[in-house]
Amino acid sequence: MSTGVLIVLIAIAILVAVVVGAVALNRRAAGSHGPRNLKRRFGPEYERVVSRHDGDTKAADHELAERVERHGDLRERPLEPAERERFAARWTAAQERFVESPQEAVAEADLLLAELAGARGFPDGGQYEEQFAALSVHHAQHVHGYRRVHRAAHENQADTEEMRTAMIEARAFFDDLVHPGEEPRPKSRSRLNKLQLKGS
Repeated sequence: MSTGVLIVLIAIAILVAVVVGAVALNRRAAGSHGPRNLKRRFGPEYERVVSRHDGDTKAADHELAERVERHGDLRERPLEPAERERFAARWTAAQERFVESPQEAVAEADLLLAELAGARGFPDGGQYEEQFAALSVHHAQHVHGYRRVHRAAHENQADTEEMRTAMIEARAFFDDLVHPGEEPRPKSRSRLNKLQLKGS
């Protein structure tokens, strides 16, 4: 076999290896954003996005894959213990204010959640849609509480029961941001139950 033929065969083998490697990488990348993985990653948020797209799962998959692309690499900044305490005190004050002034309490909770998300390293709360998209990638199980409280804070038509439910759901999101990966603390649960009782 001549040297020229040997060089051509080696070049073809290298080219085939590169193509096979590229196809494998593309499949792996597509699999990480595939419909099943998106549904698992986003949980209840996946169903809400599908519903918003009138059942069009391809459109929902595309939107959620774009969110992951934009915000998947975001590194959350842990809170210092003093920051955690300040946010917890402000949340407690907002919950207590709910009994006398539900609209003010909801507006305060909305602002507090935006600030808390910013402190954890998410986009600025002044850009709600972008902040929400980033939060949904990392806190999909509870992010609906932020959506509900934000909507209640900016709607003049929200009734007290809607606002109370928004505050309760937002509390789960608050706990997820302040104590990621932890069960809600007993003190938090008791305050939440008081809010449920006082609001009923």
